[in-house]
Amino acid sequence: MDNRRLLPIIIISVIALIVVIGLSSSIFYTIQANERAVLFKKFSGGLDKENVIQPGFHMKAPWNDLITFDVAESKAEETMDVLDKNGLSIQVDVSVRFYPKFDRIGHIYERFRLGYINTLVVPEVRSTVRQVMGRFTAEEIFSTKRAEVETAIRTETANVLGNETNNVEMTALLIRSIILPEKIKQAIENKLQQEQEALAYQYRLDKEKSEAERKKIAAEGEAQANRIVNSSLTPNLLKMRGIEATLKLAESQNSKVVVIGQGEGGLPLILGNN
Repeated sequence: MDNRRLLPIIIISVIALIVVIGLSSSIFYTIQANERAVLFKKFSGGLDKENVIQPGFHMKAPWNDLITFDVAESKAEETMDVLDKNGLSIQVDVSVRFYPKFDRIGHIYERFRLGYINTLVVPEVRSTVRQVMGRFTAEEIFSTKRAEVETAIRTETANVLGNETNNVEMTALLIRSIILPEKIKQAIENKLQQEQEALAYQYRLDKEKSEAERKKIAAEGEAQANRIVNSSLTPNLLKMRGIEATLKLAESQNSKVVVIGQGEGGLPLILGNN
């Protein structure tokens, strides 16, 4: 075989191999376990939002752009000043955990690009916190309705982030601290202390009143019982009870009984050595 005929084939093969090696980073790619990706096809339809690329090794045309999303759970922390129902300034420290919905990363990228945390999550969290706390007074937020405030913020933030437009799943939202102006905080604490003292005093009054009612009812019951007993006592009944008691005493093993006549009411007299 003439080697000169093979030379062009060899040259073309070498050139093709060099081109493939040079373009390998644009053709072959790997998606990690904590990632999802979509393609932007320059010559065939633009952003392919519906076909989300799963973890693993893949190939693509070198002219298509790969857009990779980190879908692991993320955390954002915000410290902000908000106004309560009466216009009082309150400092709130909030922490939120979230991740993009895996099958909707193309839609997220179309609206917010890769910086969706700063353009979507943080502004929505701040807005919701302000709206909810604006419906309560500082005292309610600080003490009596804190749990209700936290629940409202958590629920409303999750609904906003998770709707079909935003496509972000919120897993947790925590209010780490609520800081009031020192004078307002002290006034609220004093008021709460006074309310607790008033409740304790009222409890003692109610307890004493209940005890007085109990004693009154017991005394009335005892008096009624005495009236019933007194009305049922007759001389003959008393004499019969006396005789019964005398007989029981006479039957005692520790007594020597001597009848020496009749006592008051016709009852016998009992004498014994014990």
